[in-house]
Amino acid sequence: MEKHITLPLTEELACSLHAGDTVYLTGTIYTSRDAGHKRMCETLKRGEDLPFDPQDATIYYVGPTPAKPGQVIGSAGPTTSGRMDAYAPTLMSVGARGMIGKGARLPEVIEAMKTYHGVYFGAIGGAGALLAKCIKKCELIAYEDLGAEALRKLYVEEMPLVVIIDSRGRNLYEEGRERYLKMHGTGMDQ
Repeated sequence: MEKHITLPLTEELACSLHAGDTVYLTGTIYTSRDAGHKRMCETLKRGEDLPFDPQDATIYYVGPTPAKPGQVIGSAGPTTSGRMDAYAPTLMSVGARGMIGKGARLPEVIEAMKTYHGVYFGAIGGAGALLAKCIKKCELIAYEDLGAEALRKLYVEEMPLVVIIDSRGRNLYEEGRERYLKMHGTGMDQ
């Protein structure tokens, strides 16, 4: 199903999404990769506040390239989400609900998504320049020393995504593979 949604990603909104839904996302998201996630988790472990309010937040796993003159941001394609798997459950436990990236997630992350009603959106790898056109504002908010991995606040309009894993743990990667094998066999009998 195709859905146009406006952030924040509330629990009610997250629970309305299903694996396989095409989503056009509008609103504020945050960027971070593994170095930024590690720093955020260390901050939480010390009992300190994050540099943004994580409640119902969506985090895009991206390290954008520098903006050229006249651009808001450079190429902004997704990075491999598995790099954030060690940190994602901690961020969900303090309210973050949406994640945007590419690739499979560990069972621990999927369990946390079910517990905290999180959603994992897939963005198309290799389409960073196209995705950057959806980004209308970009503000560096923390960890400038991390360069491309610094924490940024973005405003996006109609960012095209697919729900890969929904808040019930349904996983498009697994379900799509099962459907394909059911339709085409395993390849062993051909």
